[in-house]
Amino acid sequence: MKEQKTPAILTPVRTKEDIQFEDSLRPRTFDEFVGQETIKANLHIFIEAAKKRSEQLDHVLLYGPPGLGKTSLAYLIAKEMGVAMKPTAGPVIERTGDLSAILTNLQKKEVLFIDEIHRLHPSVEELLYSAMEDFSLDLIIGQGPSARSHKLQLRKFTLIGATTRAGRITAPLRGRFGIIHRLDYYRDEDLNRIIRRSAKLLGVAIDDGGAEHIARRSRGTPRVANRLLRRVRDYADVKADGVITAKEAEKALDMMEVDSLGLDEVDRKILLTIIENYGGGPVGITTIAAAIDEEKDTIESIYEPFLMRIGFLERTLRGRKLTPRAYEHLGLPAPSPSPNSQKKLFKE
Repeated sequence: MKEQKTPAILTPVRTKEDIQFEDSLRPRTFDEFVGQETIKANLHIFIEAAKKRSEQLDHVLLYGPPGLGKTSLAYLIAKEMGVAMKPTAGPVIERTGDLSAILTNLQKKEVLFIDEIHRLHPSVEELLYSAMEDFSLDLIIGQGPSARSHKLQLRKFTLIGATTRAGRITAPLRGRFGIIHRLDYYRDEDLNRIIRRSAKLLGVAIDDGGAEHIARRSRGTPRVANRLLRRVRDYADVKADGVITAKEAEKALDMMEVDSLGLDEVDRKILLTIIENYGGGPVGITTIAAAIDEEKDTIESIYEPFLMRIGFLERTLRGRKLTPRAYEHLGLPAPSPSPNSQKKLFKE
C-alpha cells in the first residue's frame, strides 16, 4: 500500500512542540521584531503616550493572515507597558461566567489577549462591550421577579484582540477598539533577516544563499519561514555537514514538495481540482472544500489569501476562478474564452 504523505508546513493544527518552538523564537523587544515598520512606529507612540499619562493603553485589534506576528506583537505591547499579559482564545471562553472571572482578576493596566476573537459566543461578546467601554460588568443577580441588576466596577485594562477573519467581527465590537492594525505579508528581505536570527538562536549554520532560498519559498510568512528552517536543518544534519547552503535548501524543499513560489501539496491540490473537475472555475468554496476533503475555513484563512496574493486565484460573484498565471506555473495550457463570453464582453 502506498504511503500517504502529509504536508506539515502549513497545517493549521499546531502541536505542543510547534508552539514551544515558535515561542523560543519570539522577539523580545520591538527592535528584534522584523518588519511591519509602520505598525511598530505607531504602537511605540501610543505606548509612550499612555505611559507618560500613567494610563492604560487603548484597546488594540490586530488582524491579518495567520503566522504574521499578531501574538508576538501582543506580548511586546505588554512588555513595553511594563505589565503582565493574560492570554486566552475566543473558543475557550464558553460562558459569560468564564469571562467575568477573567476580567475581575485583571490588575490595573494589565493586558488581556484574546486570540481568534471573532469566535466569541454572542452572549460573551455582549458582556465585553461594557467591560471595554466603561470598565464595568452588568451582572444579573437572582432569578425571576426578584432578579436585579448589579454593576461591578473593573480595574482599567487593555484588551488586545487578534483575528484572521476581521470581516466576522461585529460592528459594535470593532467600534470599541481604539487602535486597529492590519498585518501584511513580509518582504523576502525581512524574511531573510528573520531566518538568520532564528538560525542563530537555534545554533544552525546558514549562508546567504541558504537564507535567501528559504525566504523565497516562505509565502511571506515568518511562521512558515521558521518551520521551513527547522525542516531544512534536519535535512542538512542528515544529508550534508549541517551547513544550510542554497544547494541543500533547494534539495530539502524540493523533497518536501514546496516549490519555487512556496506552494505546497495542498495548494497544488486546490488548483488542480479546480482545473480538472470544474474547468478552471468559477466554483464555490464549499464545493472545493468537499472535493479535496479539507475544512472550508482552513482554505479561506490559510491557502486562499496567498493564492490570491500571487495572482493565481480570483473571487467572483459565482465563485473562485483560476487565472492564466496559475496555469502557466503548473505547466498547463490556459483554456481559451468561449465565443459566448467574448460576445458578452464586447457588449459590455
